[in-house]
Amino acid sequence: MVRSRPEDTGKPPSLWRDRDYAVWWSGEGLSALGNSVSTLAFPLLMLHLTGSAAQAGTITVLHMLGRLGTLVIGGALSDRVSRRLLLGLAALVEALSMGAVAWLVYRGDPAVLGLDALALASGLGAGLRSGVTSPVLRRIVPKERIADATAQGMGRDMLAQLLGAPLGGLLYSTARWVPFLFDAVSFLFITLGSLLIRRPLGPDRQDDGEQRQGLAADVRDGLRMIRRSDYLVFTLAWGAVLNAVAQGFMLLFVVVVQHRGGGPNTIGVVTSMAVTGGVIGAVLGPRLMRQIGARRVLLLSAWLFTASFAAVAVAPEPWQIGLVLMIGMTSMIPINIVTESYEVRLVPDAYLGRVAATGQFCFQAVQWTGPLVAGVLADVMGVESAVLVLAAAMAVLALVLHLGRRNLVLLDTPLEEVQELPALDAGLPETAGLPETAEDDAVLIQSSKDRTG
Repeated sequence: MVRSRPEDTGKPPSLWRDRDYAVWWSGEGLSALGNSVSTLAFPLLMLHLTGSAAQAGTITVLHMLGRLGTLVIGGALSDRVSRRLLLGLAALVEALSMGAVAWLVYRGDPAVLGLDALALASGLGAGLRSGVTSPVLRRIVPKERIADATAQGMGRDMLAQLLGAPLGGLLYSTARWVPFLFDAVSFLFITLGSLLIRRPLGPDRQDDGEQRQGLAADVRDGLRMIRRSDYLVFTLAWGAVLNAVAQGFMLLFVVVVQHRGGGPNTIGVVTSMAVTGGVIGAVLGPRLMRQIGARRVLLLSAWLFTASFAAVAVAPEPWQIGLVLMIGMTSMIPINIVTESYEVRLVPDAYLGRVAATGQFCFQAVQWTGPLVAGVLADVMGVESAVLVLAAAMAVLALVLHLGRRNLVLLDTPLEEVQELPALDAGLPETAGLPETAEDDAVLIQSSKDRTG
């Protein structure tokens, strides 16, 4: 009996058989696990040193600000300098920063300002590395497998969160410096992986006679590329608001569990159930996209996520809240898979770093408003009412998806058939032949289908 090969059956080969992808996925997974470990250990360390919850929060904010400060720059750099070099050096900065924290803690009585500075430095490296992630992934993964790779990456990060908290607590109880050393070593695997990946990661070299524009102009070109597609403009704006609402909800669910009589251990279990739902969503997302279409996945997921908000407000027991959150996260992850996969396929390689980094910047720049507004609402009107307000906001976002149908026409095309937007230097006027409107999106998609038969 002769076994049929993947190419004979029409089924693409598994990504796990691709050496470059396995190296990339493993390095990113280890760094995600290390980050989850240090994310828990940093507040614990600051509470031990200062006894101040504000200082524990400050060091987390400094890391976030550092990341935000270099995110767009990292995206622009990834489209003009060696992505392999940028990936390796950025991870090395993070490794050295966390290694220095481990050394200071090991020596005893570290200076708080020194720890703050190192957290900021680590955030700066993280921003640069985040800017290069999408372009590198696109060079490694075939276009028809982008959705699978995106889902597997999200599932990997969810598993890292699930394992990171208990592992971080175990390592911290062993010695306070151990979690930070673990995180430092995890980043070295990304640097090593950048050297082991065989494929060229880009960007492609320009002609010697071509003038290179400045970094600020590169960033502006990324914004111009976003404005060329209604799909990108719509999903980036919609996703930023969704991210803020989701962040506010994650704060309120902790308060709800406490009101239902749950302690820290219960909150940990409920959080683990939510993360497990995220892993399930990562597995189901690509399959649902192929079976029922990307648009239906997006709409169905948005309404299920909305329903989970409302159910949390009335669920009487903590375990029921955990079950609802599991369903909610199962529906949340496919939303990200759909939007990110189509973005990666739509944007040309030469602009992907800038476009992806701009989107991440928008998400992270507004996400802090979610917990702030949610906290104020809970204090003013009670936690259950605050959750229902966020559920109403999520319902509006789901309704906007229906009202913005023209902006999402791209999702009616299978992912592997999506054609890239023309380059900015294609010699065409800004509005000529480009998807400035939903009608133009449809024309571009149909013409690409005609060309490919």
